[in-house]
Amino acid sequence: MLNITMLTIFVPTFFLVSATPGMCMTLSMTLGMTVGFKRTFWMMAGELPGVGLVVIFSMIGVATIMLQYPSIFTVFKLGGGLYLLYIGIEMWRSRGRLAIQEDRTKNINCSRLTLATQGFITAIANPKGWAFFIALLPPFIDQTLPLLPQMTMLIMIILLIEFICLVLYAVGGQSLAHLLRKSSNVRLMNRIAGSLMIAVGVWLAAG
Repeated sequence: MLNITMLTIFVPTFFLVSATPGMCMTLSMTLGMTVGFKRTFWMMAGELPGVGLVVIFSMIGVATIMLQYPSIFTVFKLGGGLYLLYIGIEMWRSRGRLAIQEDRTKNINCSRLTLATQGFITAIANPKGWAFFIALLPPFIDQTLPLLPQMTMLIMIILLIEFICLVLYAVGGQSLAHLLRKSSNVRLMNRIAGSLMIAVGVWLAAG
């Protein structure tokens, strides 16, 4: 049960915010370029539960405490950021499991668990994401209506919008890969994808 007036404002507001380029969307586009559209769904399988947890904890106030003690994020931020940074450097050098090879039969051998883990860590370890949900969600909760149904519906709407945006970015990444599919441009593809991955890693570690 939701306030319809609030809902008509919430949906376009969150869609615009979600569609704005950020760590998760950049990661989705990068993987769309390298592992392809279908395999990027494994990253989404980790990212969406991560976003769901952030939303839930933001709603119950846990995030307020966590933002007051940012050291809680240190391990996730630095560990996840350095890992993505390493992957990006390897891709830039046309090496590693995510790098695109000129011989497509040898391309890409990144496990589903690795992709899902990348998505989950990127979603969980972003303090800006926590701060955003703390700021955005309270105005859209109607105190005159039951809280649990509202939380459930908001989470479902948020995850649906997030999923749609991730898909759009992954499609965009795969489309870019098709434009650069010629073997002479494989190194350029790896450098573009590697640069994006490095940017996500630095963003995550320094955010």
